[in-house]
Amino acid sequence: MSQNAPVSPRPAGLPHPEGVTEDEFRAAMSRLAGGVVLVTAHDPEEGPRGEDVGMTATSFLSVSLDPPLVLVSVREDSRMDELLERQPLWAVSILTETQRHIAGRFSMRGRVSDRLLFQDMPCTRGEASGAPLVGGALATVECRTEQRVSAGDHTLVIGRVLATSLPGAEGGPLAYFRGRYHRLA
Repeated sequence: MSQNAPVSPRPAGLPHPEGVTEDEFRAAMSRLAGGVVLVTAHDPEEGPRGEDVGMTATSFLSVSLDPPLVLVSVREDSRMDELLERQPLWAVSILTETQRHIAGRFSMRGRVSDRLLFQDMPCTRGEASGAPLVGGALATVECRTEQRVSAGDHTLVIGRVLATSLPGAEGGPLAYFRGRYHRLA
């Protein structure tokens, strides 16, 4: 088989060569609680005024203080992955426990256009990124991509932090645990 031949996806339930199935891995990782964020970017090439794009993520973390770097994991070949490959500016809004509806809206499969998803949502436009920032979020982080790393079926996007804000002072973070959104007790 040639090195460039496409590899067919592994049927569900079959173990990887190392012995763990996707279901086993998913079950184990669901026990790790994570914060919930909305990753956003503005696509200037979509339509006459461009279009805003958003994606719910739970794989977001701080990488470095000097320089200030963060990392987000996006599904390979997703709309966000394709956009962040050509648009280096993006933002993250760290969602509050009362913003579960926003997380759900941007995580739906087969969802409507992003333009409609942003329509009724209070947002401001980031000065550094041009991306939408969710009103009332615990914090917002505006970034410029420094590096992209292919990792299995995802791309790890490392961004230099250009600006931050703390618009939401009340409430706790929205958490994701065992496949559901939760409030911290």
